[in-house]
Amino acid sequence: MKYNNLEVPRQAIPRRPGRGIAAGRGKTAGRGTKGQGARKSGGVRPGFEGGQMPLYMRLPKLRGFKSHAPAVEVVYTGQLGTIKKAVIDNQAIFEAGLTSTPFVKVKLIVNGELSSKKDVKLQLASKSAVELVTKAGGSFTSVDQVGRQKKQDAKSNKQ
Repeated sequence: MKYNNLEVPRQAIPRRPGRGIAAGRGKTAGRGTKGQGARKSGGVRPGFEGGQMPLYMRLPKLRGFKSHAPAVEVVYTGQLGTIKKAVIDNQAIFEAGLTSTPFVKVKLIVNGELSSKKDVKLQLASKSAVELVTKAGGSFTSVDQVGRQKKQDAKSNKQ
């Protein structure tokens, strides 16, 4: 290797704006002329577009954006009569074909009559639905959402 082939990493020269014409960044010091950005405490927050609706606020109003809140499926009091079990929970409602999966939140809402005594154990219910269930001789208990079983790792099965 020769001395003239050596490469030295380039270092950024620190700038001292506002130190006169000869300094290269005198007078306005790279801030332009007048306006909000030229002031000492000037500037705007990131994403500000001069009062126009900013991009980050416009985008969610477009098609294709979804809520990430977990869906709550609805079961009506009139549908409870089709279930033969005395205790109605997520699994019983799923087996009756009223929900898509037993692991979803279910809310009981009044629509139709309930003639038989049922013990309902679901996540949510309207006040009028609870009154209807108790009036029929049953009871309502609020329970936590049923979770899926976690898959075991392949490594733990080999041991």
